[in-house]
Amino acid sequence: MPVNDASRTRSVAATARRAQIIAATIETIAELGYGQASFARIAERAQLSSTRLISYHFAGKDELIEAVMAQVYGEISAFMAERMRDATDPPSALAAYIRGVVAFVATHRKQMDALMSVFLGVGAEVDDGGHDGDGERRVFSPLQQILESGQQSGDFRTFDSFVLAATIQRSLDGLPYLLRTAPDLDLDAYAEELVTLFGLGTAAAVTTAQGAKLS
Repeated sequence: MPVNDASRTRSVAATARRAQIIAATIETIAELGYGQASFARIAERAQLSSTRLISYHFAGKDELIEAVMAQVYGEISAFMAERMRDATDPPSALAAYIRGVVAFVATHRKQMDALMSVFLGVGAEVDDGGHDGDGERRVFSPLQQILESGQQSGDFRTFDSFVLAATIQRSLDGLPYLLRTAPDLDLDAYAEELVTLFGLGTAAAVTTAQGAKLS
């Protein structure tokens, strides 16, 4: 086998092994919690012969968790891009964003349970890009852009876009926690309630022919 082909084969195998370990880590954290997700338990879940196979690919638990976070956030980004592709104006973009996040939570329970467990376990120590300092603003940024676009187009009323973006995002971020106490929650209805609530909360006033303003 030529050297280049051998290197390519090793690279593909290494990528597959990393993906296997990350998937097993997500499942382990989702089931047992962050604190109980030891390399031994992850290796058992991934059906690895030794924890050394994890250490070969990840320098330590922190690096593995960073890879898990990157994986989950990558899945969220791809999912949301697809869900928002057909939004034609700020109101429809806002509705698509809300429905999209709720749909991801509904269809990716293990990923969201793992994410929640990591946040509870290590909090701001994890560089997730969204739970401290400037990272917080990065998480709100897509929503803030939608809201500011709606204000510029006249679809939305005047408000503090950061405050409202934070409020909307927090109502979505809290859903995995809510599902622990209400596992049978109707998520479609939950999404539609939020769409209605924030649709009314952002809408510009409508002026009638008589000059009266309707909210």
